[in-house]
Amino acid sequence: MVRANGLRFRTMVDGPPQGELFILLHGFPEGAESWTRQVASLAKAGCLAVAPDLRGYGLTDAPAEKESYAIDHLVDDVVGLIKAFGRESAHVAGHDWGAIVAWFFAARHPEMTKTLTVLSVGHPAAVAAASRDDPDQQERSRYVALFLLEGKAEQVLAEDDYRRLRAMFARPNPEAVPRSAIEHFARSIARQGRLTAALNYYRANLAASGGPWERLANIGPITTPTVLLWGDQDPALGRRGAEGTAGHVAAEYKLIVLDGAGHWLQFERPDEVSSALAAAANL
Repeated sequence: MVRANGLRFRTMVDGPPQGELFILLHGFPEGAESWTRQVASLAKAGCLAVAPDLRGYGLTDAPAEKESYAIDHLVDDVVGLIKAFGRESAHVAGHDWGAIVAWFFAARHPEMTKTLTVLSVGHPAAVAAASRDDPDQQERSRYVALFLLEGKAEQVLAEDDYRRLRAMFARPNPEAVPRSAIEHFARSIARQGRLTAALNYYRANLAASGGPWERLANIGPITTPTVLLWGDQDPALGRRGAEGTAGHVAAEYKLIVLDGAGHWLQFERPDEVSSALAAAANL
């Protein structure tokens, strides 16, 4: 347990205390365990790998107010986590909502971001542009409208023992995420108030009308060396946002397209993800 930004964060930590620090941020509806393979790989390479349960998830504190999940607070969490480990900067990586937090952290704190590695989600301005005028991304983003409905989304997602949440992990590869991991994430988010906390990431940051990503569009360019890994079978994030990201990175940048991969890249392509992290730090 680590105290940062006024909250207690449960963290998975491995590696030598003086190694290069990596902060690994998970997405919806997961937890720190989504980075298990990468934490082990980075530790073996001599790095200090830290994967927290983000606020509202796992054993980390879960503020009740929707506004507590606004992007400003999520960015400040990362600042606090880095300082909690006695550092002034770190290599930062994120997947899904963790990717969005990582993008904003790098934009607002380039001095604290050694490298940026993002999985699945392109630069928020590129995704916003795609959701504005790309029919493919508009179709992929339709689920957001449900997630913004307070009470209704909880009811729908909790039906039949969280059947829909469990099914998310099976697209497009039913064998990608181990059943034990799915069960762990489902049990964790089924605890009192935790599903609402996870959905508050959407409700505090995405728009209910117009393009859902518009509220996240005004982020500015990234000046940190950046790598984006995107699976070309991702059901939620299309090619337009991934390919448009290059125009928003004013630094060394690389797009890695993982053919045949979906959304859960840490599970589906663990070696490629670990290799990208290692390459970012020149390990």
